[in-house]
Amino acid sequence: MTAPHDPQGPAFTVHLGGSGGTVKGWVVVDSLVDGLAMGGTRMTPGVTEEEVAGLARDMTEKFTLAGLRIGGAKAGIVSDGSDRERTFRTFGRTVKPLLHGGIHLGIDMGVTPADRAVFFEEAGYDPRYRLGAPDMPIDWRTYYEPLIDCTGHGVGVAAVTALEGGHRTGPARVVVQGFGAVGRAVARFLEDRGHVVVGIADVQGTVSADRLPVADLVEITDEFGRIDHSRLPQGVTVSTAPDAWLDVDADLLVLAAQKYALNDENVHRLRAALVVEGANLASTAEAKEKVAAAGGVLVPGVIANIGGAGSAALAVTRIVPFELSDAARKDWVFDWVAERVRRNTRDLLDIAASRAGNPLPELLDARRKELR
Repeated sequence: MTAPHDPQGPAFTVHLGGSGGTVKGWVVVDSLVDGLAMGGTRMTPGVTEEEVAGLARDMTEKFTLAGLRIGGAKAGIVSDGSDRERTFRTFGRTVKPLLHGGIHLGIDMGVTPADRAVFFEEAGYDPRYRLGAPDMPIDWRTYYEPLIDCTGHGVGVAAVTALEGGHRTGPARVVVQGFGAVGRAVARFLEDRGHVVVGIADVQGTVSADRLPVADLVEITDEFGRIDHSRLPQGVTVSTAPDAWLDVDADLLVLAAQKYALNDENVHRLRAALVVEGANLASTAEAKEKVAAAGGVLVPGVIANIGGAGSAALAVTRIVPFELSDAARKDWVFDWVAERVRRNTRDLLDIAASRAGNPLPELLDARRKELR
C-alpha cells in the first residue's frame, strides 16, 4: 500500500500526439496511490503543460485532504472545440492504455459529459469494471449525473464554515465570479441559507444589485454560464469593465471561473474579507499572499472544490455504498463531501489563527500522516 507523496515533480507526463489522428496535449500523473490516479480533462486553445501539471498537483492535494487513497492526474487538450467528435475519438484511442491501467480521466473546463462518453467508448473503457476491485452495479452516467451540483455544494459549505469561523451572525453580501454549474449551485446554496447575492460575473460582464434574484438569473443562463443580458430583471445593472466583480461591495467572493482570476495585478481591488476558490487554480500564489497580508481569509480550491473529483473518486475506489437507493446514495455523497470540506476548512482556519504564513502545507502534512 502506497501513500500520497510530495514529489518535486510529477510521477510522469505523457505527451499526446494522437493515435490514428492528431491531438496535441498532455496527461500529467502527479502521484499514484495503490496504482491509481484520476483527474479531469481540460480543453482550451491556450492550455499548457505547466497548467496541466499544476492541476494534477491540485488533484493530489484534494484527495490527500479528503482522505482518499488515489493519486492526482489531469489531461489537457489544445483545441478551440471544433470537430469535437474527431478530437475525442483520437484522444480516446491515445489514452486507452492509461485508462485501462488505472488512470481515470473525467471532465473539466471545455469538456462535456457527452465528450467523455465518446472517449470512453473509443477506448473501450468502462469504469464499472476494474481489475482487483468489485464491479460497480450501476453505470457511470446513472451514478455521476445526479451529482452535478456536488462541487457547488462543497464550495458553499466551505463558505458558510468560514463565515461562521469569523463569528459572523448576519447575512453576508456575496459576489460569485463565474456562473457555470458551480457558480449557479453556490449562489443557490448561499441564498437558501439567508445570504444575499449582490454580484455575479459571466464572460460578458458583471451584473449587480442590492439583492440579485438568483432563480430568475438561472432561468436566463445557458449551459455555458452566459446570462442573457437582454432579459435581466428590473433594477439589475451591468458593467463590462475588466474584473468589475472586484468592485462590488461584498463580504464574500466566490471564484468559480477561469484560472488566476485573482492575481497580482487586480488583488488590490479586492473588497471582500473572505475569498473561497470554487475553481481550480483560481488565484495566483502572489494574490494569496497579499490577501493574507491584508488580513483577509482565502479558502483554497483544494479544500472547497472537492465535490466533483471526490464523488468520482469515491466510485473509482468503491467506497460508495452502491446498495442504497438513488436518492439515498446522492445524499450520502453530498454529506460525505460536506463533512470533509467542513473539517478541512475549520482546521485550516485554526492553523492560520495560530501562526503566520500559509497554513495549507501544515494541514497537508497532517492529512498525509492520517493516510499512512
